[in-house]
Amino acid sequence: MTSANNSIPALLPRGRGHQFLLYGDSCSGVPGALHEKTFASVNAVAQRLSPQPEFVLFPGDEIIGLTPDPDALRAQWRYWLDTEMAWLDRAVIPMWHTTGNHTTYDLMSEAVFRAVLELPKNGPPGQAGLSYFVRRGDLLMVFVNTLWSGLGGEGHVELGWLETTLREHGDARHKLVLGHHPVFPINGFTGTYQREIGHEYARPFWEILVNENVLAYLCSHILAFDVQAHRGVLQICTAGAGTAHRMPEGVEYLHCVQAALDEQGLRYQVLDIDGVVRERMEWPLRDPDSALWRELPLGEIEAPFRGCVQSGRRIELRLVGQSAATDVASAQTIFTAFAPGSIAPFWLGLRGPKQTLTAIVGREPGRSPSYWLGPDLPAGDGFDIHVTLYPDMGPGGLLYRDHGSPRWSSFTSATARGLEQLVWPQHWAIGHGQGGSEDRAFRGAGLSLLIA
Repeated sequence: MTSANNSIPALLPRGRGHQFLLYGDSCSGVPGALHEKTFASVNAVAQRLSPQPEFVLFPGDEIIGLTPDPDALRAQWRYWLDTEMAWLDRAVIPMWHTTGNHTTYDLMSEAVFRAVLELPKNGPPGQAGLSYFVRRGDLLMVFVNTLWSGLGGEGHVELGWLETTLREHGDARHKLVLGHHPVFPINGFTGTYQREIGHEYARPFWEILVNENVLAYLCSHILAFDVQAHRGVLQICTAGAGTAHRMPEGVEYLHCVQAALDEQGLRYQVLDIDGVVRERMEWPLRDPDSALWRELPLGEIEAPFRGCVQSGRRIELRLVGQSAATDVASAQTIFTAFAPGSIAPFWLGLRGPKQTLTAIVGREPGRSPSYWLGPDLPAGDGFDIHVTLYPDMGPGGLLYRDHGSPRWSSFTSATARGLEQLVWPQHWAIGHGQGGSEDRAFRGAGLSLLIA
């Protein structure tokens, strides 16, 4: 038992709701192997949560698997369930799993997965015990199989059953979909069928989630913690439960995620193996108080604030104007933050022939900056776009939405770091770059920038 002074306070629902533990990718199940020790370090933190979770979600790759020997595979599962997870009373705190590339890689391993875990058999034809749903009061959880042998194996996923199941449970206040493979690339690691679901599935899969008001898609596979939003739906990746590799090393870390759901939305905290909260978030994002909005004048100004973007502090911008009517491919500044004598650490504007809304974020001197790509702006069209900087979301924490729409989307990036280390310089320029009025000037009309 964990002593009270060593406990970690769990986030609890504000009123009615649910609180749970989410973690994935331990690749263990072999006594004395490397991943047994790392998995134990994460489980030691999970055991300190007070109160303990109501249920546990594990989106795949519990064991190292990938063996042609069914007896060896069953032995891994038995060790993982009966020894490594012996701390969890599954009769009191249920645990639900998704299939994974280490656990369901052929017909034999699918049969072992079904027999060992005995998951609900309410999935699509041929996938009993592999894909299924669970309903807990006002919460629906749909577990999809992103590598069924009957569809072609890794990266393939059934869509019709997913859509039907979500529609049949349209009365659920909270809807979560879980699968092993991400839909959108993480930290720049990408590859159809291997690192994400097959790219031909991505758009229709996400369309279903958006249309059926799903809150989040929970996945693992990429050895990182990552969150991003697409058209108002979150993709949350947690793959730090023990696999002793990182994507990339030096940035990502072993972790588990404790989360709470209630009528106000989702909150989570990401705990490392020392029990330290490394990342946290609340969703959906709340709109700033209308009284806080401030319009910034065009030209060079002194920054509205100085120093680091503090953890938990959001900045929201509203960009209003008309894009250039003629072909303009050169960079056009909406605003930039800079210090004299150095390259601006933050630049937001339009780049390329499609006038793509782009953020460029500098790291450290001598290192190339990172690029975040947003929507394309049609030539000559008016725009009214909100951009928010939310450091606690990591790389997904630069988001945009059209004015009047509640659905935020993360800018696309190929970086593993977000805006948490961004330091705002003293000087800002609106409508042109740091070099003066003709430096990467905005070529459209009626530009207005507001900040909250």
